[in-house]
Amino acid sequence: MSGSGELPVAVIGAGPIGLAAAANLVERGIAVRVYEAGATVGANIRDWAHVRIFTPWEQSIDPVSRRLLEADGWTMPKADALPTGGDLCGFYLEPLSRTPGLASAIETDAKVVAIARQGIDKVASKGRERRPFELHVQKPNGEERIDLARVVIDASGTWHNPNPLGASGLSAAGEATLRDRLAYGMPDVLGRQRERYAGKRVAVVGAGYSAINVLLDLVKLSEQAGTAELLWVVRGRNMARIYGGGDADELVARGKLGQRLEALVDSGRVRLVTGFAVEAIARSRAELILSGRVDGRSVTLPPLDEVVVATGQRPDLDLTRELRLELDPWLESTKALGPMIDPNIHSCGSVDPHGHRELAHPEPDFYTIGVKSYGRAPTFLLLTGYEQARSVAAAIAGDMVAANAIRLVLPDTGICTTDFVEEGEACCGPVVAEASDCCGGAATIREDACCVADEVTKSAGKKGCGCRVAA
Repeated sequence: MSGSGELPVAVIGAGPIGLAAAANLVERGIAVRVYEAGATVGANIRDWAHVRIFTPWEQSIDPVSRRLLEADGWTMPKADALPTGGDLCGFYLEPLSRTPGLASAIETDAKVVAIARQGIDKVASKGRERRPFELHVQKPNGEERIDLARVVIDASGTWHNPNPLGASGLSAAGEATLRDRLAYGMPDVLGRQRERYAGKRVAVVGAGYSAINVLLDLVKLSEQAGTAELLWVVRGRNMARIYGGGDADELVARGKLGQRLEALVDSGRVRLVTGFAVEAIARSRAELILSGRVDGRSVTLPPLDEVVVATGQRPDLDLTRELRLELDPWLESTKALGPMIDPNIHSCGSVDPHGHRELAHPEPDFYTIGVKSYGRAPTFLLLTGYEQARSVAAAIAGDMVAANAIRLVLPDTGICTTDFVEEGEACCGPVVAEASDCCGGAATIREDACCVADEVTKSAGKKGCGCRVAA
C-alpha cells in the first residue's frame, strides 16, 4: 500500500484469536493496534465465564502467545486440564495483554462500527489498494473518531449477533417485543442468574454445545433447588448427529457432553421435543407460549416461565458493508472455507488446512479470521484460529514460505459422515432413525413435539393429536 507503510495493522477483537494475531505480528516486529469493544480483553468469553470448555489447556493456547508469556515469567496451567471461560481470561488472555509489545497496542472500550477505504466507497476501483483503511471507532460515551490502518484483520467474532428464535432464520413473531424475557447463548443458571431459573419451567431451543451445556446446568440446578420442568426443543430429528461421537470423539470432554445429556433424556429428566420449527412466541399473563410447526401442523408447547435461545450466532456484515468481501452464499463464511465446513455435508469438526489465501477477500489487505471466518458454521476450534492467525501474520510480513506452510490437525468428533438422514426423507415414518439403523433398529428419537402438546390438550378435555413415540 503506497504511502501507508508507517500505519499499523489493525486487529479488531481482543479475544484469543485477535490476540494471537497481534502476538504473531509483534514477534515479527510489525506495528499493530488492537481494538476491543468490551471493557476488558476477552469480553465475549466473560459472558460464558462459568462454562468449562472441552479443549484442554495445551490445545487452547497459541504457540507464539505462549512464547511471549513465558519470556515474561508465565507458567502454563496443567496441560490436560480443562479451563473455564473465566480461566481463559484470567490465566491466559489478561497476562498476554500485559506482555511487552502488546500492552501498549490494545485499546479497550473501542468499538469499530464501520470500515472503509479512505475517501472512496465500495464502488470506486481506481487506486483502491493504495488508500489506507478508515476505521470508525466509537467510545462508550458515543464519541466517534477515525483511525487509519494499512491492513485490517477482523477477529471480532459473532457472539453478540445471535441467531434468532425463529426456525426460518428470521425473528419469531413476538420475539422482538419479548426480547427482555428471553436469554440468548449460555446464561449462568447456577450463578448470577440462579434465581431466575430455579424451580421454573424452562425450554432450551437449539441443538449445539451451547444448548447442551445450558441443559446440563439446568438439571444440576433442579437437583439443588427443587423440581423444574425442562424441555429441549430442536428443529431436527437426527439425534445421533446432535449427541456427537461419544467415545469415538478425540476430545474426550466433548464426547461426554452428548452422552450425559442423552442419558438425561432417556431417564425423562429432560423432555426432548424434536422436529419443532419455532414460529412465534407470546405472553399469556406471566407465562411464555412457544408455538411452531411439526410436519406442517401447527403445534403449541405447554406454558413456560423461561426460554433460552441457544441457536448459535452469525457474523455482523454491517461492519464491512463498504468493503469488497467474498462470502459463502449460505454460511456467510469466507468463500473458500464454505465447502470445507458446510454442516449440510459433514459433521467432522475437522477442516482442511487453510490460511491467508482462504481468509483473504477481493478487498486487498483485509482478512477475516477466527469464528467469524466460519460464518454460521458451528464447528470452529481455537486451534484453527491460531493457525489462521499465524499464516495471515506471515503473509503480512511478506514471509510467504511460512504463510503457505499450513499445519492444522484437529481432533475428530467421531461422527464424520455425509450419510445423515434428515427430516422429510422417507425412512421409518415420522420418527427418523439414524441412517445406519434406518428401518432396521430402534429410532433415536424418544418423543416428538405433538406428544408434548397432546398432554396439555387432553388435560383441557379436548381431543389430542396422538403420540408417536419410539421404543
